[in-house]
Amino acid sequence: MNEYEGTVTTETDELITTHMPLVGHIVRETMGRVPSHVSRDDLTSAGLTALVLAARAFDPDRGVPFDRYAATRIRGALLDELRSVDWASRSVRRRARDLAETRSQLANVLGRSPNVAEVAQAAGLSRDEVAANDDDVSRAQVLSLQGSTTTPIEELVPTRAPSPEELLEHAERLTYLREAIEELPERLRGVVQDYFFAERPMADIAAELGVTDSRISQMRAEALTLLRDALNHALEPSLVRPTGKTGGVAQRRRESYFAAVAARHASGARSVSSPLGAAG
Repeated sequence: MNEYEGTVTTETDELITTHMPLVGHIVRETMGRVPSHVSRDDLTSAGLTALVLAARAFDPDRGVPFDRYAATRIRGALLDELRSVDWASRSVRRRARDLAETRSQLANVLGRSPNVAEVAQAAGLSRDEVAANDDDVSRAQVLSLQGSTTTPIEELVPTRAPSPEELLEHAERLTYLREAIEELPERLRGVVQDYFFAERPMADIAAELGVTDSRISQMRAEALTLLRDALNHALEPSLVRPTGKTGGVAQRRRESYFAAVAARHASGARSVSSPLGAAG
């Protein structure tokens, strides 16, 4: 019984890790069809969650390839995410911009992301006001998708299958993704593994780490940003977004992380090629 359960878990995890690039592919194509202020991280999170659920529900006896089944679930999740966005009031959008600028300025000075108390003090607001605005922004996504495009929402998510060239690109991204996850700071890596692979409730992860649910949500977003930027740094450098003060602590930490991922990748490439060289 235990051996069977272990096999199922291993096979499920393999489906998840192998098909993570499929999420990136569908999200990337979707981002090309929606307004620029749609959150890539939110779509990626929705897609990864759908992938996990698809892997756990997959029944190979039905004769449907997993990639096709998973793609359907992922597209459905992205549509749900896009449908969920609401109008944000002008005041929410205005305050969101002000708070974003305040956070950016504080990050440059502090060399790290400021906490709610620091943002509130700098903005002349109470902590509750900052938290409430963040919550409004999170729910509303600071956009109205239907108000900014006349395209039916179902047409915003691509339906075609990846080409062979794209599948090769996915395989390369998968390798980097695995390495990038391994090089994440311990707590962020744990959140990624617990939330996306073990499918643990956010509340359970928060309780184990002794933090709030919102902090786990922030850590998840931070991890996804690092993973995205690590992959872009290796494969599409022009897409890496600058953050923090140039040469600051936050920037140096990011560069150190990118270097660690690159070193792990180079080490893996050498370990693969060494047996061939020895055989020759």
